Amino acid sequence: MRILSTVPQEDGYTMPAEFSKHYGCIMIFPHRRDSWQNGAYAARKAFAQVIDIISRSEKVIVCARYDDYDSARSMLGDNVRVIEMESDDSWARDVAPTFVSSGKDIRGIDWGFNAWGGLYDGLYFPWDKDNKMARKLCDMLDKDTYNKRSFILEGGSIHTDGEGTILTTEACLLSKGRNPHMSKEEIENELKRYLGGEKVIWLKSGIYNDETNEHVDNICAFTSPGEVALAWTDDKSDPQYKMSQSCLEILENSTDAKGRKLRVHKLPLPKPVTITAEECDGLDDMNGEPTRTPGERLAASYVNFYISNAHVIVPQFGDENDGKALEILRPLFPTKEVVGVYARDILIGGGNIHCITQQIPYFEN
Repeated sequence: MRILSTVPQEDGYTMPAEFSKHYGCIMIFPHRRDSWQNGAYAARKAFAQVIDIISRSEKVIVCARYDDYDSARSMLGDNVRVIEMESDDSWARDVAPTFVSSGKDIRGIDWGFNAWGGLYDGLYFPWDKDNKMARKLCDMLDKDTYNKRSFILEGGSIHTDGEGTILTTEACLLSKGRNPHMSKEEIENELKRYLGGEKVIWLKSGIYNDETNEHVDNICAFTSPGEVALAWTDDKSDPQYKMSQSCLEILENSTDAKGRKLRVHKLPLPKPVTITAEECDGLDDMNGEPTRTPGERLAASYVNFYISNAHVIVPQFGDENDGKALEILRPLFPTKEVVGVYARDILIGGGNIHCITQQIPYFEN
């Protein structure tokens, strides 16, 4: 495994769309007791459901801490690879490599990770174990990695159609805890150079109260070239209404890198999901302070789905819109089975199904 100082775009490598063919998926066995209630027991069961579905059509690599290896191995199927690797938390989307492809081979990008904002507004400290995971995973896969630790970026803050168009949000990538020394234009240029993009569509915001500074993967996702799913509410009293409306206006007035007007599919949001006192009691404090407070609104969205080779795995919340979200997505993925997984126990940690997964694009062995 070589650590590269060159640029993917110049080397002929680009980031494929998530809906393209995968080699596999990386996940991290949950363990952090101030993120996951009751020792992460319920979260582990939810993760295992997601892993089971993904493993039916692609390889799944699960990273587990030394103390959790035996638990992970006993809970997960025989066709799941469990490797021992230390982490600070369990958000593979944000700490595993972003993979780029030449069409035959893949390489990883080792972005800098600072827990979604570092000392400015990050969610925990330290984060050094998470920041080492991308390079370790490339080493494990025997894939070269681009050293880009000087640039703070999480995988949940970007989406691509695989044809030169990149989606992101200003709320996240222009936040003071990421790359405050860089202008919007400079950040955009880095996205193009490292992801192989030709055009970046900047949405203003994401999902209300999303503690990642509003990652794009919770508000909008490509379902195919020229088509996106957008989290939506018709409730004008909800602070999310103006945020989603702003995104819609930008998307409807944008063309992609190929000059196509985007077709927007609205995914209705569940009714606001708030954490209960009982759930808060199940969480450990962080440095003597609670990480959640009863009644706090969680950033629930059906857009936070994962696209595997054979399935689209969609969060479910016990809400009347659960089924509607699946029905809207099914015709958008005619070659895949769209399935729901009850994901409240994942959401309590702060993200959802897309956040706990990171796809490995297909490559020729």
